[in-house]
Amino acid sequence: MVEPKILLIIPAYNESEGIAQVVRKVDQYRQKSEYKIDYILINDGSTDNEEEILRKNEINHIELIQNLGIGGAVQTGYKYALEREYDVAIQYDGDGQHDIESLPSLVEPLLRGEADFTVGSRFLEESNSEFQSSITRQIGIRILSALIYMTSKIRIKDVTSGYRAANKKVISQFVNRYPSQYPEPETYMHLFAKDIRVKEVGVRMFERETGTSSINLFKGMNYMVSVSLAILFSAILGGKKS
Repeated sequence: MVEPKILLIIPAYNESEGIAQVVRKVDQYRQKSEYKIDYILINDGSTDNEEEILRKNEINHIELIQNLGIGGAVQTGYKYALEREYDVAIQYDGDGQHDIESLPSLVEPLLRGEADFTVGSRFLEESNSEFQSSITRQIGIRILSALIYMTSKIRIKDVTSGYRAANKKVISQFVNRYPSQYPEPETYMHLFAKDIRVKEVGVRMFERETGTSSINLFKGMNYMVSVSLAILFSAILGGKKS
């Protein structure tokens, strides 16, 4: 049996303070893992000295000449995965929030053919994640989860989770189409419209190790409104195509 090729896609923007440590943990895991794992870091037009850190530490990466946002950065990683014929591509944040030890929970359902796409969740009973974000954000996540359920009848609890894995079928789809502004919640509507099998699995997550979130109260409210509209439009468009 051919060993599956797995790629970690690590988007990073202005993460110079902690990115070397994040990649170091990935490398340590790769050395002991039963899987064949590679990684590609996407430097999303950082304005700090992230590129200097990446070069100094010989970290495998792609440097984008301008900031494309999380959607564009991750889609670049999916294009890399498709061109190099990876069997599984995993989104893995560059801020230290994702637990690399939880990787098998994401990968195994894909390798067993139980799902095409998995999402790592902090909110399932089998998750051992102590960090579950602020109360305000948890409320926002629940609202978005309810909205997705209302429009698709499919329940995803941790809809904003960026710790996700895709098989070849989904990799190809994301190369052709991947939302740029609100990729985590919005992609589910595209996947459901294509009858992609999505499975939520329990994972462990941490508070970000470095830097601070760019989302304040005003931005958070704007995010909720914008994402809700994006989900509704995606549902309407998906219904017209089906």
